[in-house]
Amino acid sequence: MIKLNNIIKRYGNTLAVDNLSLTINEGEIFGLLGPNGAGKSTTNKMLIGLLKPNAGTITINGLDVQQHGIETRKYLSIVPQELAIYEHITARQNVHFFGRLSGLKGKKLQDHVTSALQFTELSEHEHTKVSQFSGGMKRRLNIACAIVNKPKIIIMDEPTVGIDPQSRAHILESIRTLNKQGTTIIYTSHYMSEVESLCQRIGIIDHGRLISLGTPTEIKALIPHQEKLVIEAQDISFAVVDEIKKLYDVTNAYYNNGKLEVQTAYSENVVLDALTILAKYKIPLQKIELETITLEDVFLSLTGRTLRD
Repeated sequence: MIKLNNIIKRYGNTLAVDNLSLTINEGEIFGLLGPNGAGKSTTNKMLIGLLKPNAGTITINGLDVQQHGIETRKYLSIVPQELAIYEHITARQNVHFFGRLSGLKGKKLQDHVTSALQFTELSEHEHTKVSQFSGGMKRRLNIACAIVNKPKIIIMDEPTVGIDPQSRAHILESIRTLNKQGTTIIYTSHYMSEVESLCQRIGIIDHGRLISLGTPTEIKALIPHQEKLVIEAQDISFAVVDEIKKLYDVTNAYYNNGKLEVQTAYSENVVLDALTILAKYKIPLQKIELETITLEDVFLSLTGRTLRD
């Protein structure tokens, strides 16, 4: 469905996307992950034709995006991170407007608008001004505007950011339903649990390069047979973290927001040695536990950064 072949994009002297090659299959939910500034937004903008690559080609359903921009855009829609809706008009008027932009007219337009509002469970609020909506309702309306033309491909950029758990659950279920109906979805999120539960495959990019590609299980297997020792304690210095990193059975260690996370294949040895080091520095412990390695841990190990860095 989508093929990126040796894509390069520069902003002046800054290399935003560095020789990126990637195939996204028809009918899959594909997670595109990376820290802030990794090249995700630039890649998405090139997919929809808003940016032109300096080198390489992008094809959608066999059509080159640069040579057949009008045709390829008919396949695509985007749910942007920043809300792309108008607050001074009603929900129905918003969806109607975006439907007309996509080329819909007459009865077909009205039917598609009604269907999109029903799908996002906003029908009973269709004549309400958007300024009166909650954050979750605005996010759902954002999706309604994106699906009104029934696109084959939807790019979803942080569709659940800043909303309540109930609205998040509704949106995630809507994404699964769209996918079951045959829609190909490119999904970016800072919530790794969402990505792991939704996506059939994941691509991790950093500094514009694809550094890992596979199913969630395959990517987690990059750190095999390991556990994570989590110690909650305040004021752990870099010197302490470095000393723990040097322990024989430790593969990596990070300290962030009052939590020391230590990756290890042999937890019994590491627990005692780490506690000995913390005692030497007279650091009081608040909590200690062992956890299994998560997708977030693999991401941090691969990039050296969290999704929000």
